[in-house]
Amino acid sequence: MQDSRMEKMVSPLSILLCISLVLLAEPRSSDAAPQSKGSFVDNFDIMWSEEHFKTSADGQIWYLSLDKETGCGFQTKQRYRFGWFSMKLKLVGGDSAGVVTAYYMCSENGAGPERDELDFEFLGNRSGQPYLIQTNVYKNGTGSREMRHMLWFDPTEDFHSYSILWNSHQIVFFVDQVPVRVFKNNGEANNFFPNEKPMYLFSSIWNADDWATRGGLEKTDWTKAPFVSTYKDFSFDGCQWEDPFPACVSTTTKNWWDQYSAWHLSEDQKKDYAWVQRNLVIYDYCKDTQRFPTLPWECSLSPWD
Repeated sequence: MQDSRMEKMVSPLSILLCISLVLLAEPRSSDAAPQSKGSFVDNFDIMWSEEHFKTSADGQIWYLSLDKETGCGFQTKQRYRFGWFSMKLKLVGGDSAGVVTAYYMCSENGAGPERDELDFEFLGNRSGQPYLIQTNVYKNGTGSREMRHMLWFDPTEDFHSYSILWNSHQIVFFVDQVPVRVFKNNGEANNFFPNEKPMYLFSSIWNADDWATRGGLEKTDWTKAPFVSTYKDFSFDGCQWEDPFPACVSTTTKNWWDQYSAWHLSEDQKKDYAWVQRNLVIYDYCKDTQRFPTLPWECSLSPWD
């Protein structure tokens, strides 16, 4: 369920001005992290509607489609606890109002009441309006930790990388190696930072015109269907969970993503993150005092530390 205060109207002129400024102020990308790759069949299973899933002739590009009947989704065969997870996506072009492409990690196959979850959601738009990305964090079934950002490029024209760094100290959402959101832990037992349950990685395309575009005011135009999101180059470097004795039951600092340098943003990443905060943030639950008269405790943690 989405809160109506999260939706902000932005004029086309201000959008164009903002995007122009953003393009002129192109940030430096951080160094690419070590990654391991595999094919779709090596890593994923189709969750539902296999007829809405296609691949390129060489199997390296994957297509999920949505029509009035159904969408489609896939998930990793394995669960992971901590690591770096990345995918290149090209989003639905044209009039995609009401359409959501979700790319996320979750501790359960379904939306269970006790799930942990890390979300990228790409919110469709009427033609000519900018795409918004929404991120969210769940622990034990409790979310409501939304942030929304504009992007500094058109995500429908080409592939771009969307990545999650996850360890016990922080969760960082990256777009093309640029950190757009930092979610910190406090080093103590708490009810906001998901670091105990292993997670699968998922992606799906689905109809959410009851909330996704201008709070549900813009409905899906099914004459434009099918809506297609495109994927390639899934990359990960993480700890695979293996019952009954998972190697990643606790942090070990043996891997780059669980060493001191990955517990904090680097100096270059801090500069990129500050640039994002100045230019691209549309909504931050930690600044919504109407929705949260007493801000959630985790909002007191600094992303800069």
